[in-house]
Amino acid sequence: MFYNQQNDKEQNSYEESLKIIGSLSNLFSDAKEPYLYYRVAEKIFCNSFSSIDLSRSDVALDAYKGQLGIGLKTFLESNNKSFQKVAEFNKDKPFYQNQKAKDLVNTVATLRNRRIEFTENLYSLEKSIYHCIVRGSNSFKIHEESMDYIDISNIHDIKETKSSIKFNDGLHDYSFNLSKSTLTKRFITYQPKYEFDVQILLNPLEDIRKCLLEGTFQYENETKIVDTVYLPLYGKGKKVYERSALNQWNANGRKRDINEVYIPIPIDVHKKRKNFFPSRDKPFKLKLPNGKILETKVCQSGDKALMSYSNKELGKWILREVLSLNEGELLTYERLQILAIDSVRIDKIDDTNYEINFAQIGSYEAFLKES
Repeated sequence: MFYNQQNDKEQNSYEESLKIIGSLSNLFSDAKEPYLYYRVAEKIFCNSFSSIDLSRSDVALDAYKGQLGIGLKTFLESNNKSFQKVAEFNKDKPFYQNQKAKDLVNTVATLRNRRIEFTENLYSLEKSIYHCIVRGSNSFKIHEESMDYIDISNIHDIKETKSSIKFNDGLHDYSFNLSKSTLTKRFITYQPKYEFDVQILLNPLEDIRKCLLEGTFQYENETKIVDTVYLPLYGKGKKVYERSALNQWNANGRKRDINEVYIPIPIDVHKKRKNFFPSRDKPFKLKLPNGKILETKVCQSGDKALMSYSNKELGKWILREVLSLNEGELLTYERLQILAIDSVRIDKIDDTNYEINFAQIGSYEAFLKES
């Protein structure tokens, strides 16, 4: 899968870092199983294996390296066949509310599959896996398996209770929690790819204090990202206009390229972040999630549009590569809802370098409400 293909130096760095964090478990718990916060696990993984960290992105994966997407998980060993959360659908109830069990399962499975596909398209990935750290007694075990799409045509053994619906697709057992709107999958972890012991410090706080007093450390005093704004992919009334913005290719008047689009920059964004973007028509670099860099600019009256210098490049990426729309197919808000996105996040690195990523539904409104 992944771990066994990494070099010895990376594997050793990963093991050592996990051992260090695991040794501090008595700061948080008295259990024999070493404690590991999932955000820390993600950071260690990305640092050790030089992977791209996706923790700030609202996507179905936590990291990627090359053309492999990786969902990172950490959980207790338990009986080696426990259910763990793999997706959340709190904002998607309108799609499945009041549906019967079979239809609900099909809807949730479709949403899950489309979001994996969307993420793989977004980062130009060929496949995805789960990389799990299973917490045993004084040990960590590494388990990996393919992140399979749910085989909707083969869903069977649907069992409904008051709180959940369980089903199988011929590959895995799944359970959908009705009250929490979460999808869980059973992970079979009897045969880990690798495991190692973790020595838990008796008094980690005192040991840390000694290190701080006796050692020399580097402290982070600045961040890479200067500022961030969110831009909506829709207009008034939560509609994607048929003849402008992401459907600009469909506008009346002159003949346009089938991929011509722009991302709206509402006046409220300019009011909130006056000097965030360069002045109109001044070029700047926009880094895509897959690493590609587009030459872009702010244009149109009122500086209301973000476009690529070749007005088809941005649309080709968003409409074709990421959203998988056919040429001539209109983008709708409903399509965005299925993918649980309706905005983009623009991170400013400096005056000529920016980065873009998709953001979950409601991100733009939340940004406007920030003080």
